[in-house]
Amino acid sequence: MYDVIIVGGGPAGLNAALILGRCRRKVLLCDLGKPRNAATPLTWGVFTRDGTPPAELRRHAHADLDRYATIERRSVEVVGARRLDPGFAVDLADGGTAQARRLILATGLHQDIPEIEGFAAFWGTGVHSCPYCDGYEAADQPIVAYGHGQGAKGFALELSAWSRQVTLCTHGLPTELSDTDRERLARNGVQVAETPIRRLAGTDGMPTHLGFADGTTIPCRAVFLMPEGCRPSDLITSLGCELGPTGTVPTGDYENTNVPGLYVAGDASRRVQFAVVAAAEGAMAAFAANTDLLREDTR
Repeated sequence: MYDVIIVGGGPAGLNAALILGRCRRKVLLCDLGKPRNAATPLTWGVFTRDGTPPAELRRHAHADLDRYATIERRSVEVVGARRLDPGFAVDLADGGTAQARRLILATGLHQDIPEIEGFAAFWGTGVHSCPYCDGYEAADQPIVAYGHGQGAKGFALELSAWSRQVTLCTHGLPTELSDTDRERLARNGVQVAETPIRRLAGTDGMPTHLGFADGTTIPCRAVFLMPEGCRPSDLITSLGCELGPTGTVPTGDYENTNVPGLYVAGDASRRVQFAVVAAAEGAMAAFAANTDLLREDTR
């Protein structure tokens, strides 16, 4: 019986394991090694490590964890999870199982990339999900906000912090823009293109222009996707976690969920999908899990 099992070895899971190791908790960290940011060349916004490749950050983190005898790392997928009385059990892809008193899911989100020619090819280099992570590299250049529906206007205006050459592309889907909305977008330098997109093209691994079904093109250095194209791990829903409107888990101040003893940290729990924020959430989940275990042990 472990004290805590952590599923997912991104910033949230790694930092949760580190904090719990320093609390002398017996921890199992399960990670398949296929992070959402695998195609991203560099990780930005992490102090002292700004611009570090994601794989290098993980190597540093693994070296940190290996100093603590109570932390066990396994390169294995968790294919199922269930509640026990008390605790939790996880089923592993290698046929094994493991049990713990508490469970932290740091599984991130699965990114659904629109099925438009070029989007998958440029994922991580010119197609992104987070302007706070990758907006600076496209600053003052033509960028595209890809989205539709109620949040499209706000998303496009958010991107104007990085460039005054923003085009909101709806791919022909309903956008619900009023005349007032369109006037506000135009006043802030945001163009609106509602024609379906045909392809994203470029050279040397970087996008240069976006082509539409009517034959027109616009220059494009980067495309940013609205966050609605993400979905959580099946483990989250199978354990009975409530989901918010964007598919993330509404967590408490310390990443606790509606399921007692279960914590969700990282991209799957908050709107801000940022490496340094995920690491902080992992630390808070670890603090909460350790505090909960202390109460139980000293009751």
